[in-house]
Amino acid sequence: MADAFKDLTPLMEKSIQALQKDLLKVRTGRASTALIDHVQVDYYGSKTPITQVANLTTPDARTIQIVAWEPAMLGPIEKAILEANVGFTPQNDGKVIRITMPPLTEDRRKEMVKMIKKMGEESKIILRNQRRDANEVVKKQEKDKEISADESKKFQEQVQKKTDDKVAEVDKIIAGKEKEIMTV
Repeated sequence: MADAFKDLTPLMEKSIQALQKDLLKVRTGRASTALIDHVQVDYYGSKTPITQVANLTTPDARTIQIVAWEPAMLGPIEKAILEANVGFTPQNDGKVIRITMPPLTEDRRKEMVKMIKKMGEESKIILRNQRRDANEVVKKQEKDKEISADESKKFQEQVQKKTDDKVAEVDKIIAGKEKEIMTV
């Protein structure tokens, strides 16, 4: 029984971390290298993460600057960004690639808030599924007479409390990201 609870905690933590990682890719009006760090560049015939062929920086709040480690890679990097369909048009001046972030409109901000709320709801579903799986393990142990009904009930209450805590954490993360997006 304790093993199921020990397994549940890291699973729920991984779900929260996955949500936070996904939220980094959501544009908030400020430039962030996380918006393009998932882009795969054709590096001499093999797909390679952009972070392994170039240095990504944000010199100001509205610009992402990409400095290729090999000048010949500027073209493939620019092509990869366009193909990734991240919603930005890179400008290549022959030495560096710059991506200028246009300001977000009010409608676009509202769309993004809807999108992050959906991401939050999906995370909550994952947490609830993890709760269900842990409860099934306990119910099976109770059925097999490995634990008593009282122990089973106590454990299920602990699982519910843990789930409630993590759902509240997801709500807090989403609220913070919503505030960040809606701030002009």
